[in-house]
Amino acid sequence: MVWRQGNTSMKGTPSSKNFFYWFDPRGRSVSSWGFIINRITALGLSLYFILHLIMLGQLTQGQQAYDGFISLVKNPVFAFGELLVIAAGVLHGINGIRIGLTSFGISVRYQVMMLIIGTVISAAIIIFFGFRMFSGA
Repeated sequence: MVWRQGNTSMKGTPSSKNFFYWFDPRGRSVSSWGFIINRITALGLSLYFILHLIMLGQLTQGQQAYDGFISLVKNPVFAFGELLVIAAGVLHGINGIRIGLTSFGISVRYQVMMLIIGTVISAAIIIFFGFRMFSGA
């Protein structure tokens, strides 16, 4: 496939008109879903990183700002947000290992099986962290 500037008829051609195709799982193989999951989790983790730096910057304003921040994050909504960050990190990391292996030609024919196994392992880790976070343990 050759990318030509100005030609938006090809699905793989970068343009603002087909940006969301990059995230669209319809009509793709199961292994492509792993790439979509990695893209979405990378965007989410990048957003979290930016928000985290902004919040840390607020903490440089002294003890009162720190106490206000601590009272804010004890909210259950923030606990759920933390679980989402853990989920994104686990999914991104385990799926990234699969993508790295297949990119180097290792176990390419098993990539669907690796995606399923990685997703099951990720789900187990996320459930474990969720249970620990919300059970008070």
